[in-house]
Amino acid sequence: MYKLTGVTKDYPKGRATVHALRGVDLEIPDGEWLAIQGPTGHGKSTLLQILGGLDRPTAGSALFGGRDLAKVRETEMTKLRAASVGFIFQTFNLIPTLSAQENVETALVPLGVGNGSRRARAAEALASVGLGDRLRHLPGELSGGQQQRVAIARALVKEPKVLLADEPTGNLDEDTRDEIIGLLEKLWQEKGLSMVVVTHDSSIARRAQRLGTMKNGQLTIKQKV
Repeated sequence: MYKLTGVTKDYPKGRATVHALRGVDLEIPDGEWLAIQGPTGHGKSTLLQILGGLDRPTAGSALFGGRDLAKVRETEMTKLRAASVGFIFQTFNLIPTLSAQENVETALVPLGVGNGSRRARAAEALASVGLGDRLRHLPGELSGGQQQRVAIARALVKEPKVLLADEPTGNLDEDTRDEIIGLLEKLWQEKGLSMVVVTHDSSIARRAQRLGTMKNGQLTIKQKV
């Protein structure tokens, strides 16, 4: 699925340069769940953006299905993201004026899915995360956990190969956190996804197959026993 070799990412900051990633090597096979932990500001989210094609390495190669994300044209990158990568964020990133169903449908628009099929697939995706009776509710009418379920449905409705989650339970209480991560684990198993979850929560990280730690832009992987 993924093979990163010597990936670096530098950002200018005034007259200085921030070295967000420093020679990251990483392989993620099909169907693996990898959790990544580490202090704030040490490169976790930057690495996730590289994996998702939202940003490009300054140097090194980042292969996704054999294609180097550092060299793919922007138009091809957009298509690749739309078809193959699902994103889940801490802040849900739902459009407040759209219903739950309409929010999920937005993931299918770039793929050219027709209106009828789009509505049906969105309804099915929401039902799969336990929100079949909330299709017409606006985000403001839903709890935090329900909003994150909508975000999960939106990420999965296009049937991606990989799911990338950045602190997906960071804004949730403990009980809701357990529900959401349990749902993600269930969907990961059922759909055979590759899943990368950035989290500060060790109880979540322990459920993954492998654990990575980011510190000062460098990644260390620990195989679970």
